[in-house]
Order: sequence, then structure tokens, then C-alpha cells
Amino acid sequence: MLKGSFVALVTPMLEDGTIDWQALHHLVHWHIAQGTDALVIAGTTGESATLRVDEHCALIEAVIKIANKRVAVIAGTGANATSEAIELTRSAAQLGADACLLVAPYYNKPTQEGLYRHYKAIAEAVAIPQILYNVPGRTACDITPETVRKLATIDHITGIKEATGNLQRVKTILASCPDDFAVYSGDDFTAVDFMLLGGHGTISVTANVLPAKMAALTKMALAGDQEQAQMMQKELMPLHQALFLESNPIPVKWVMSYLGHIQPYLRLPMTPLDHNLQPQVKQVLTRLGIKPIL
Repeated sequence: MLKGSFVALVTPMLEDGTIDWQALHHLVHWHIAQGTDALVIAGTTGESATLRVDEHCALIEAVIKIANKRVAVIAGTGANATSEAIELTRSAAQLGADACLLVAPYYNKPTQEGLYRHYKAIAEAVAIPQILYNVPGRTACDITPETVRKLATIDHITGIKEATGNLQRVKTILASCPDDFAVYSGDDFTAVDFMLLGGHGTISVTANVLPAKMAALTKMALAGDQEQAQMMQKELMPLHQALFLESNPIPVKWVMSYLGHIQPYLRLPMTPLDHNLQPQVKQVLTRLGIKPIL
């Protein structure tokens, strides 16, 4: 079972909208040096919704090669069409990903039976560890704990990223699923409490900005060091909040650009951080002592 601090990695882009491969190379090496336990590629924060299939696969392949087995690489391969999710998952497996992250089908709003059949079909088609991804605020589709319990018994379905922020759900899923079923936080605001309840790690937006601190916080929480973990979480809460002043990944890409890691570009329909919010975010960075790289 993979455990620890996983970064929901941004996809760096150039002004013409193409992927900035040089910046990607920098980010992967930097995260490994900073102690990030796994790289989550082409997820929500990585602007997967605007990547073409060929770009999606090229991005996964590049990160796998750069990481060179030094950390786990988890490929986002979810889609609202089951056939496309199978295609992306099969490609990631062939490229050498350690696991895949499959967001619940978005927009078409399947029933719980539809969700069960969707994930079962992918698991039966591709032999790679598969992590469910429940983020109903994005997808308008909620994978209920009962459906998670049923899916957790299927070969290759090995965990869930639960991004509702509902801590009662953590208890329910942990109590009803096998002991080797991994449960990860997908919500930076509640991640510490999530792990103190028995969760196995966090897939974090904030880890883009402060990977070493998020790795340290995660180690504390997983070790049950409640006082120290919650103290650090309180310190980081203003940054968590700043990174969601507008839709993710708008704020985090602005911050990463301001700090000098990437250029400040997103793909439409995502737009740059509102000019009026930028001083507020800078103030948070200053208070936390986060400075641009030289």
C-alpha cells in the first residue's frame, strides 16, 4: 500500500498552451528532493479536462521517465465514458505507472449501479492498481460508502481518494472496507484529521507549493502525533484557503509562477487569478516566509 504525501501536480504550460517539458522536468526532480512520496499526474490540478488524449499519455510517460522509479507515479485516467477510461488506464499501465486515479464520471450523473459497473469494467480490463476518486463538488456525482464497499472487493481496485471533506465518511469507509484498501484525503483543509482517523495519506494541492512541509505534516499525522500535526496544519491553513480563492488550479498555478517554478499559463476556460486577489495571496506567502526561488 502506498502511503504518505502525494502531490496533485500542476501541468506547466507555455504561452501557446503547449506543455512546458523543461518546467515539468524541474518540478519532478524538485518534488523528489523535497520528500514527496508520490506524483499524481493529469488529475484535476493537472488540468486533465483540457488535455488531448495524446498529450495526456505523453505527460504520463514523461513523468515516469523523469522519476525513474525514485517515487511512485499515479496517473489520472478517469473519464465520463467508460471506454475512454479503459483506454487511458491501459495506456498508463503500458507506460509503467504504479497506479491509476479514476475520477467519478462527470456531467452524465450515473446511478450507483452505473458507477459500480463503470469501475468494475475498468478493473476487469486492466491489471493495474486503481484508486477511485470521489469529488462530487466537481463531478455532480457521489460514490457512496456502500458503493465503495462493494468496489473494494474487486481485484485491482485498491483505494479511494475521498475529497468531500466529510470525516464521518472516512470512518465508514475504513470500517467497511478490507484492511489493505487505501483511503486518501483529497481535501487539504481536513487532511490531518482524516489521517488521524486512520487514513493512509493525502493527495494535496498545497504540496505543489510546500512539498517538504506537507511531507513532514503527513508523517506526523500518520504516526499519530496529533499535537504536532494539528499545529502545523493550523500554520498552513491560510495557504490552503488562498489556494482555493478561485477554482483549482487557478490560484496554485499563479503561486507556482510567482515563486519561479513555472510560467503563469492555463488553458481556457481556466483564466489567470483575479488581479484583485493577488495581493491577498502574496500576503499569505509573505507571512509564511515563502519566497521566490533564485
